[in-house]
Amino acid sequence: MGKYDTAKLRNLGIVAHGGAGKTSLTEAILFNTGMIDRLGRVDDGSSSMDFEPEEIKRKITISSSLNHCEWKGHSLHIVDTPGYTNFLHDTRNCLRILGGSVLIVSAISGVKAQTQKIWEWAEEFEVPRIAFVNKMDRERADFLKAVDDMSKSLGTRAVVVTAPVGAEENFRGVIDLVRMKACLYENDLSGNCREEDIPEELLEEAERLRFQLMEAAAEADDELMEKYLEEETLSEDEILKGLREGVLTGVFTPVFCGSALANMGVNQLLDYIVHCLPSPIDKGVQLGKNPKTGEPEERQPSEEEPFSAMVFKTISDPYTGKLTLLRVYSGTLNSDSMVYNPNKDVNERIGHIFELEGKKQKQIETAAAGDIIAVPKLKTTTTGDTLCSIQNPILFESPLPLRPVISFAIQAKTKGDEDKIHSALQRLMEEDPTLQIQRDENTRELILSGMGQVHLEVAVEKLQRKYNAGVELKEPKVPYRETIKGKTKVQGKYKKQSGGRGQYGDTWIEMEPLPRGGGFEFVDKIVGGVIPRQYIPAVEKGIQEAMQNGFLAGFPVVDVRVTLFDGSHHSVDSSEMAFKIAGSMGFKKAMENASPVLLEPVMHMEITVPDDCIGDVIGDMNSRRGKVLGVEPKANSQVISVQVPMSEVLRYAPELRSMTSDRGLFTMEFSHYEEVPPHMSSKLLAEMKKAE
Repeated sequence: MGKYDTAKLRNLGIVAHGGAGKTSLTEAILFNTGMIDRLGRVDDGSSSMDFEPEEIKRKITISSSLNHCEWKGHSLHIVDTPGYTNFLHDTRNCLRILGGSVLIVSAISGVKAQTQKIWEWAEEFEVPRIAFVNKMDRERADFLKAVDDMSKSLGTRAVVVTAPVGAEENFRGVIDLVRMKACLYENDLSGNCREEDIPEELLEEAERLRFQLMEAAAEADDELMEKYLEEETLSEDEILKGLREGVLTGVFTPVFCGSALANMGVNQLLDYIVHCLPSPIDKGVQLGKNPKTGEPEERQPSEEEPFSAMVFKTISDPYTGKLTLLRVYSGTLNSDSMVYNPNKDVNERIGHIFELEGKKQKQIETAAAGDIIAVPKLKTTTTGDTLCSIQNPILFESPLPLRPVISFAIQAKTKGDEDKIHSALQRLMEEDPTLQIQRDENTRELILSGMGQVHLEVAVEKLQRKYNAGVELKEPKVPYRETIKGKTKVQGKYKKQSGGRGQYGDTWIEMEPLPRGGGFEFVDKIVGGVIPRQYIPAVEKGIQEAMQNGFLAGFPVVDVRVTLFDGSHHSVDSSEMAFKIAGSMGFKKAMENASPVLLEPVMHMEITVPDDCIGDVIGDMNSRRGKVLGVEPKANSQVISVQVPMSEVLRYAPELRSMTSDRGLFTMEFSHYEEVPPHMSSKLLAEMKKAE
């Protein structure tokens, strides 16, 4: 690819819900622009963009991939993003750095919950959008229904720019409403079309849609509106000007149509991509702050400015090492140069610079404002970091990682795998910040958390394929707790005589419950020296150690107050160890006498579901012992706030997807502990005893 002026650059993401045809559209664009010589297909694993074994196996995009092409004097950097819920975090990171996006809406299924979530992120990051209604050649395709769905579900003004000629098996081209010409295709996948007059039977509908397009274009620009009010018409150039202004300001969303798989309508889309979507210059200044002073800083998208860039993705490979993907906002970056990472306060050496072409890498010497590039073997830089000039530092704000929604315990398949797991997981977490690993000190399990069951299954497959570390996923143990409901006074006495110096410790303790979340309190009420001061910390330590294994099922004990109020000692045989054991014995006896109960962790969840699913989801939550705290409407969906026991939602992610036809989303975090209902407690304890 030759060197392009920044005004001729377009950075765009292809975004949509899973299965809408993002990768197929990207393949058609690359084929029509001459970057690839054959149309790859997702279904047969020949796509140039979905090349990871896990993607080929599942026939879905799991990780965003990059390529570039040229079209009519413009350079296009294209990012093909995931659309399935489990992998949308990658799409979000990419949207942060993109100049524009093409939103694909299926002509069959319309807008889905994932589409809405992606749309919200695009709004958050102020990414201009155009839309492409795909699959017009498929059964049940309905173009105007999909357009109407966009307006209702996304809250945007959807304005048709290309309309279909026919539908389903009779789909054969598109009508360009700006030029009022029909572009008709042969069914040969070539992407070539012939221009003809609009068929007579479609002319009235085309004129109606063009009138709406002209109105929208006029409303986007004051001068155009003035002319339109006077003359009631606009020229082609004026409509194009209004279209571009409408996209850049977000006043409306132009809608195009076609079939990516049949390579129809793609060239018309390309024409409007270069015309409507912004260059880095159109996007304007990037705001940041000085990492040393905290004062606001800004960078213009110019090669004359100091270098600045943001890292939006990391690819980790056991053979080639780490590959860092970044978007250059200002200045130029040369190979074999030094840059500054203000997030880590370190300098990094840039060796080679690559442009990515699917799984291939093309080495280049220089990258400039607007370019999306890859740099290998950076030592400390991770996703979300800023790289910039050492002399003129700036720090850009990066989006916080999404919170995981599901967790599994992982266990090494073999003894040899145990040593590899931690280092391999660290490499995976560099690549995917939404993966989290922690050791549960209570259950002594290694817990892997992520965005869904498929997300974690893919992570496990990558561990095996990339790092030869075999692990199995298991449902995690629920970290139950124990506490008491009653109050008791008991003696804990330890006396041992076996010749020579013996052991003697005698304690009297009172134990009572604390409010939920109260933790542990130890109260010293010893008077008169019945227990010497130096032994009292040993009593407390013995009690705290005994609290780690409760009376009912060996779970940690919480929310109790223990008061040491009496006891006795022996001038020769007493010791710290004796009083530690005495304290432990007294605590165990007190637990038995003070009505012990089992506590379970309760999670706070916010579940976003379509209006038509709210009854099913609330009913399901009630069956899981959930307490609905409130329901709040939000853009054709409802957000349900609920508290529910952790044990009831360990595998909730796939179950919610099933209930809502993959349109539901949720977040979950720990809230508090509550007593397990008595009838369930006895059943649980019986199951635990049986499993021992």
